[in-house]
Amino acid sequence: MPLMQVRQDAVIALGGNLPLGDHPPAETLLSALKKIGQTALQIRAISRFYATPCFPANAGPDYVNAAALLSLPAGMTPEAALAELHAVEAVFGRARAQRWGMRTLDLDLIALGDLVRPDAETQTRWRKLAPDAQRQEAPETLILPHPRLQDRGFVLVPMADIAPHWTHPLTGQSVREMRDALPPGARAEITPL
Repeated sequence: MPLMQVRQDAVIALGGNLPLGDHPPAETLLSALKKIGQTALQIRAISRFYATPCFPANAGPDYVNAAALLSLPAGMTPEAALAELHAVEAVFGRARAQRWGMRTLDLDLIALGDLVRPDAETQTRWRKLAPDAQRQEAPETLILPHPRLQDRGFVLVPMADIAPHWTHPLTGQSVREMRDALPPGARAEITPL
């Protein structure tokens, strides 16, 4: 009797603030989710869509953000999953010209179960990196869980819709706890569409 293949659960964040032709960001996110569903990545849950302010203020149009819970095929590496997401981004006009710049579509791999990549020490260093250094430095390898997760309401609020009990493997905080630790004003700026 063959062994059963086990799928892996992953959380991705979706966002965009630039139209793609005549299509506003919310339509792009919907189309991107359909395209993801045509890959090896199986969509299990999708959060509500949220309007989130552009940062820094007045630097461009506001964003539309969401999160999705995916199942990855057994044996798929995080890098292969990220490559699938980047291929979907490319279909929707994503150009990686500027770090934290405006975009038609952004798909981030936030977490893959309780996996820590590349190791606990590196993940912790990037998680604790000072805000000024975050603007200057970019990791050369995939960091999981996403090192800015705990700071980003536009990720935590939608993620709480689909995975409120997911717990960070290094800090021990759940998504709900991280979301609730955000400043109240920051949470109030993130509104369902």
